[in-house]
Amino acid sequence: ALTVRFLTRRFIGEYGDMEFIYSHNLTVDGREILFHIWDVPNSQEQTEEGSSEEKRIQWADSFVLVYSICDRASFNILPLKIRFIKAAKEGQSQEKVPIVIVGNKRDLHHQRVVSSEEGRLLALSLDCGFYEVS
Repeated sequence: ALTVRFLTRRFIGEYGDMEFIYSHNLTVDGREILFHIWDVPNSQEQTEEGSSEEKRIQWADSFVLVYSICDRASFNILPLKIRFIKAAKEGQSQEKVPIVIVGNKRDLHHQRVVSSEEGRLLALSLDCGFYEVS
């Protein structure tokens, strides 16, 4: 849903459990940037073999990992995923791989089970960016 919101500026309430690759042009600081976004739902990722995940990691230049502030399990898998990404990407070069952690559903604060502070601390401990959005 965040990807569709970024691409179309529209919010969709229901989002399928499908994998998609999107392309999108955007002007950033006066430069035209072409984004290719490989959107993979977490539930699908858990059932696939590691080689598919490795392929996605090698394909990407940066990563946005999204969890729900209302779902502890979606937050708890992030450290393993981030370490896996860093081992695969940073092992090949000396450059730091850009990773951003995004806590989603900030508007559902009454259902929150993961605090903002937990998200910030995780990002800090793993040298990632951090945002909360709704």
